[in-house]
Amino acid sequence: MAMAPLEKHPSEEALAAWPRFLRVSRALVGAVEADLKAAGLPALAWYDALLELRRAGKAGLRPYELQAHMLLEQYNLSRLSDRLARAGYVERLPCPEDRRGQRLRITAEGRALLNAMWPVYRAAIARHFSVKLDTREVAQLRALLTKLA
Repeated sequence: MAMAPLEKHPSEEALAAWPRFLRVSRALVGAVEADLKAAGLPALAWYDALLELRRAGKAGLRPYELQAHMLLEQYNLSRLSDRLARAGYVERLPCPEDRRGQRLRITAEGRALLNAMWPVYRAAIARHFSVKLDTREVAQLRALLTKLA
């Protein structure tokens, strides 16, 4: 697929689309966060971290690896991992390749929380996102966003 030529200045359409893209993204995340909170569940960053740790399996992830896999920006990953560990959802393991480092691994309690959060998260995705677009539009959006990644 041919890449568009680099432009010195964005088009008027690009300048109009950019803030809308940012606002929609923030609004969608905010709506999901509100749904999780209303259900008495933790923030979306908890789900995101636990999902990546579950995907990593028994080996877990180093904190920097977890950050690289997360969908959400997490400026305070150490605080998040501390909260997850204190709550019993994550365990800290020594890192064999770096004695000063650690690995994070999801616990059975963390898996249970992830499973409890998913139905609320899935319903929020449907309510705030997928019901507003038809199948063709979702496919187009996915393709467009893939070009940006």
